[in-house]
Amino acid sequence: MVKLGVSLPQFSHYTPGADVVAAARAIEEIGYDSLWVFERFLVPEDQSGSHGLYSVPGLAWPEIYRGVTDALVTLSTAAAVTERITLGTGVLVVPLHLPLRLARELATLDAFSGGRLVAGLGAGWSPDEFAAGAAVPLSERGRALDDFLDIAAAVWGPNPVSYSTQRYEVGAADIGPKPAGRIPVLLGAGAGADRALRRVAARADGWVASGVTPEQVTATRARLAELAAEAGRTTPISCTVQIAVLGVTGTSVEPREPLTASIEQLVADVAAFAEAGADHVYLTLPAGLRDVKELIDRAAELHAGVRAAGI
Repeated sequence: MVKLGVSLPQFSHYTPGADVVAAARAIEEIGYDSLWVFERFLVPEDQSGSHGLYSVPGLAWPEIYRGVTDALVTLSTAAAVTERITLGTGVLVVPLHLPLRLARELATLDAFSGGRLVAGLGAGWSPDEFAAGAAVPLSERGRALDDFLDIAAAVWGPNPVSYSTQRYEVGAADIGPKPAGRIPVLLGAGAGADRALRRVAARADGWVASGVTPEQVTATRARLAELAAEAGRTTPISCTVQIAVLGVTGTSVEPREPLTASIEQLVADVAAFAEAGADHVYLTLPAGLRDVKELIDRAAELHAGVRAAGI
């Protein structure tokens, strides 16, 4: 069966803290495999040119992105009130963080949660977020991600820790706490972004995908297998797919509006991605619902529908 997850309520129409606690407890009790957070620092008022969503000229940012809660604070809150469910970041924008600090935060969260963290990471794309507070310029985001992977591997490993990158250096030092176990690293990459896919094949445990079709998942998994063979990799590359949801309807409507579906249609979407080769699928249900009660009720419907279908 495909692993199934739901995002936590990070949006401004939810009550900070209380709704995260209620949702995390209920979603674990329902039987989901994972809880997810994402990272969004700001929404620019000027969305022209490269300031558009995903740097697409003029593409509007969703209004719901205004006031997104901090990813790691939200995930830590969920960790404190759950016992078994996996805790995923989908994704953290690595260059918006100082690498040693981020590596220690992730190690601490994994230690506190008993080894339940999955670190989904990306290089970022927003020039406004980079201008506001990144550790490096936007043009250096790929190198910053590679540097973080080197630093995290050292920090999460045994003491004494040593590493050297273009910006940071440790000769030999004790750095802790250590993770409870090995933290799986997933890297975000576009379906046709060959350079980013090469990084997945060379450096990650898996690929985390958003905004893709089932056909793209199948093709990209095949491409990752080719790249892994070229690199001499023998371990499998997992595939986690985010299904973005900005609206949940009571009944199925055709043709569907963008990012909008009924629970029945979402069950079919999960089935399609599982058939395409996804190992893990999670949905951004909180973005399409009004309050935490509705989130819990719809999450229960979705989980029942997916498992009843044998997915």
